Amino acid sequence: MTSRTSRSSTPGLARFNALEKHVAAAALHEACTSAAWGRRLLAGRPYAAVEDLLAASDAAMAELSEEDLAQAMAGHPPIGRPKPGDPTSAREQRGMAGASDELKAEMLELNLAYQEKFGHVFLICATGRTGEQMRDAVRDRIGNAPEREREIVRTELGKINRIRLARLVDVEEEARS
Repeated sequence: MTSRTSRSSTPGLARFNALEKHVAAAALHEACTSAAWGRRLLAGRPYAAVEDLLAASDAAMAELSEEDLAQAMAGHPPIGRPKPGDPTSAREQRGMAGASDELKAEMLELNLAYQEKFGHVFLICATGRTGEQMRDAVRDRIGNAPEREREIVRTELGKINRIRLARLVDVEEEARS
């Protein structure tokens, strides 16, 4: 069985497709706080395959306005400070969990400097990254022009949304993470 075949029609996708609109909207809001992104994905239901849902997510992300992008970013806590009681945030930022106090302090300073420059939290797909890798990324990206950084953020949000959607609709994906 190929990966595409195994992911084409999952019980989780069927469940997502069958959810009442308000329940599906709430689930999508948990994945991404952009209302425009969520509306676009809701409008595309039912999805025949997980790949179709992920492609719809990518297309919706590419079309977000500046305001929509800001709304999406507002749903993410700073790296090193996951939302209390939020298992998704804690899981995604697991690489900072065992970081030294020195690294945590450095990330706080870098996060503040980044936010001062760009007006929003430093956003990176943190899944699978170490604290040092995240620190190095913010160091590298803080010198970017705002337009360049906005496109990087859009790409990183897209990666995060794909991971979260896969978790939402594919129990097998969740077991692998």
